[in-house]
Amino acid sequence: MDNSIAHPVDNGPRERTVVVTGGTRGVGAGIARAFAETGARVLACARRPPERPLKGVEFSPLDLRDPPAVRAFFAALPRLDVLVNNAGGTPYRRLADAEAERHARVVELNLITPLTASLAAYEHLRRSRGSVVMTGSVSGDRPSPGSAAYGAAKAGLAHLAASMAVEWAPEVRVNTLVVGMVRTELSHLHYGGPDGVAAVSRTVPLGRLAAPDDVGAAAVFLASDAAAYITGASLHVHGGGERPAFLDATTVNRDKGK
Repeated sequence: MDNSIAHPVDNGPRERTVVVTGGTRGVGAGIARAFAETGARVLACARRPPERPLKGVEFSPLDLRDPPAVRAFFAALPRLDVLVNNAGGTPYRRLADAEAERHARVVELNLITPLTASLAAYEHLRRSRGSVVMTGSVSGDRPSPGSAAYGAAKAGLAHLAASMAVEWAPEVRVNTLVVGMVRTELSHLHYGGPDGVAAVSRTVPLGRLAAPDDVGAAAVFLASDAAAYITGASLHVHGGGERPAFLDATTVNRDKGK
C-alpha cells in the first residue's frame, strides 16, 4: 500500500526544521528539547530569551501578537517541516473581575496567534508536507472557573485544528495535544509549593503531574512518520485525567474500602 499521498516517509539525511512558539520555558522548552534530541534544527520563538540557553535550540525573538512580524519571520525561513503552536497561558482571573477587553487578550494569545502563525507557515508546510501541532488544554474540555476565557480559547483551538486538518489535507497534517497539569518552574504559583504539588498529584490517576518532556515526546510522535495517518486528532496527555468527584462523595463503598 502506498502511503505517500498522506505523508511521505523521508529516508534521506535531510535535517528537519521545527518552530516552537513559546519555546523558551516550561512546556515549550520541553517540546523544543525533545525535537532537538531528534537532530532537527529547532527555533524557539518568544518575546524574551530563555534564562538559560537550551542545548541544540536557537532562540528567535518574536511577538506573536504582531501579525506582520510573524509573516516576515516565516517568510525568511528557507524551509519548515513542523510548527508547534505552544505559546499561550493566562493568569487566574474570574470573569466578573475584569472587563471584556482583558479576557479578549487571553483569547487572542491562545487562539488568534496560533491561527496567525499557522497561516504564515502554510506554504512552507505544504511544500515540505509537514505538520502542525497545537498545544491545547484539558481546560478546553471542562468548565474552567478562574480561567474561562483561556478554556474557551483552547476549546476553539481544538476545533480550529480539526477544521484546518480537513482543509489542508493531504499536504499538511494538523493535530492537538490536550495537556493536563504539568510540573514546571512556575508550578508553585498554581499549586502552592511542594505540598500543594503533592496534593494535586494525588488527584491524577498516574499519581504525578506531567513533566515538560512528557509533552515533548508526544509532540515529536505526532510530527513523526509514525503518525503519518493521524490528522485532525486530539491526543490527551493528562495522566488519565481527573478522578470523578462523585466517587469520593458516594457512600456505597465507604465501609468496604475504595
